[in-house]
Amino acid sequence: MTTFQPEAVPGQPPPPDSVPPRDSTAQAPTSVARLNDTIRGFVEKWGSVWVEGEITSWNQRGGNVFGRMKDLATDATISFRIWSSTLQRLPRDLKVGDHIIACVKPDYFPRTGDFSFSVSAMRHVGLGDQLEKLEQLRLALRREGLFDPSRKKALPFLPRHIGLITGENSDAEKDVHRNAELRWPHVLIRTKHAAVQGDRCVPETIAALRALDADPEIDVIIIARGGGDPQTLLGFSDERMLRAVAAASTPVVSAIGHENDHPLLDDVADLRASTPTDAAKRVVPDVSEQRALVAQLRARLVGRLSQRVGHDIAQLDQLRSRPVLRTPETTLTARAQEIWMLASRGRDLVERDLSLRERRTMELRASLRALSPVATLARGYAIAHIGDGVIVRDAAQAPAGTAMTITVARGSVAARSDGEVEESATGA
Repeated sequence: MTTFQPEAVPGQPPPPDSVPPRDSTAQAPTSVARLNDTIRGFVEKWGSVWVEGEITSWNQRGGNVFGRMKDLATDATISFRIWSSTLQRLPRDLKVGDHIIACVKPDYFPRTGDFSFSVSAMRHVGLGDQLEKLEQLRLALRREGLFDPSRKKALPFLPRHIGLITGENSDAEKDVHRNAELRWPHVLIRTKHAAVQGDRCVPETIAALRALDADPEIDVIIIARGGGDPQTLLGFSDERMLRAVAAASTPVVSAIGHENDHPLLDDVADLRASTPTDAAKRVVPDVSEQRALVAQLRARLVGRLSQRVGHDIAQLDQLRSRPVLRTPETTLTARAQEIWMLASRGRDLVERDLSLRERRTMELRASLRALSPVATLARGYAIAHIGDGVIVRDAAQAPAGTAMTITVARGSVAARSDGEVEESATGA
């Protein structure tokens, strides 16, 4: 608190800063600074208080929040400030319209005269507590991977049997039947009725889901409800139902409420539809659209085939117009002279090689004949050989009485050696 030390002047009114607000008069008023400082000192004595109300204004600037809170029964309001350090500890989904309780401490600013409350804690109450628990459950299931797109099953293109879980005689049931049958008249829908709010909602929905999931004829299951306030939709965020849907082997479509309704079932289901009507449209194809698509694809196929055949015909005509195919005999005529010349050259080379080899053969034959013993025998010589064909080269090889065979130019004669003779007698 500011300390004032006015200097009183005798015979004059006291300075405003010297007059406490409770002692002020028209002749001795207090100052604005003294009044504001007195108010701040009084307010600081209150300390922190817990207050309940509804958020009517929420403006975030520079990391801080400036807002207003309204009484639940009257039009009374207060303004509050949430500093950035405190904001980090508060729930992240606080917004205008939330029912909350807050721990506030009054703040009075003497310089401007503004009065506000500084928030040190704030949390939801009533439905807000439930929403906060649902947010914690959402985070836990996301960490487990139940929201992961990779685990979601694809819907069949044309389901023959659709399982429907909804309230009995509800608008959601009528919307699904009407839109599905309009889009594909032959589709079959097997409906299981269950309570869509209250204590019976979760167990009856789980029982219906398990019954349809066990039926081998069911291709896809729709869980539908025609919207509602957040309190009535809490059953579709129940952990038991969410885990049953995640464990189902049949694809599950969530069609709870409208576009703004978002229970946790939407995150776990294999497909989220904004309404029951949207669920029927996304599960069942439109027969007229499919017929138009088939006609379009057929026309594209005919066009592509016609284009391909036309292209191939043009390419064939282009090939046929080339000279080599238009008059193929021209190519043969042009090549005939070349073939004749190559054949003539081949014959000359072969004849020349044969003549050369014939001369070589005759030369070899003459050489062989000159070296042959037959030519020597023809000149009057003879070859004497004894047994085993041993040729007699020394007279000592044929002593007297040795049988010999003497070969001459024409034939051989048998002879017997009389022994070696003297050179003189041979010469005589």
